Amino acid sequence: MSVEKVAIVTAGGSGMGAECARRLAADGYRVAVLSSSGKGEALAAELGGLGITGSNQSNDDLKRLVDATVEKWGRIDVLVNSAGHGPRASILDITDEQWHTGLDVYLMNVIRPVRLVTPIMQAQKSGAIINISTAWAFEPSAMFPTSAVFRAGLAAYTKIFADTYAGDNVRMNNVLPGWIDSLPATEERREAVPMKRYGTSAEIAATVAFLASQGAGYITGQNLKVDGGLTRSV
Repeated sequence: MSVEKVAIVTAGGSGMGAECARRLAADGYRVAVLSSSGKGEALAAELGGLGITGSNQSNDDLKRLVDATVEKWGRIDVLVNSAGHGPRASILDITDEQWHTGLDVYLMNVIRPVRLVTPIMQAQKSGAIINISTAWAFEPSAMFPTSAVFRAGLAAYTKIFADTYAGDNVRMNNVLPGWIDSLPATEERREAVPMKRYGTSAEIAATVAFLASQGAGYITGQNLKVDGGLTRSV
């Protein structure tokens, strides 16, 4: 008898997170979706999954999500950590409070659920965690200061996690999207991309689905750019 595959998607009510939930459901996963807007519950109902309204900035909400998922399906095979949008301003104008908000949005959004899900994956001796990061994590842009700073930190966290848990067959990788169609499009940004177009949320979801799959079973601790060639440094 085959074992049901189960995936959790945080910040999954819209945009890339929602598209990841749809793709994983299409690939045969039972999907649990967390969203602060309530859209995650509607999406989960559409997909025959589990929806929880809550925030990835709340340990209590995340525990409700993980507990409900395990109670319903008995396991967690994949965790996809999406995120909202953090503060943006000139780098010297960002207040202490805004920097702390950026930390919550772009780094703690991963650290909190990973604490809860990793012991479950360790016990299973299998699991994949995929974090939605940014193409500007290593080539930072002044347009996205809090995102770039804390997602550079996420890259370091991911490498330490991979070193620690690879022996348990628990993998973690980051997907680094560039200009994606869930954002407002401008001609200037489009022209800056070598492929001369915005990427699609479906392309990000397909990359996430690959990293979740057995085909990516030997990949961990990596940062995979999905940006049409916009950033190309090693």
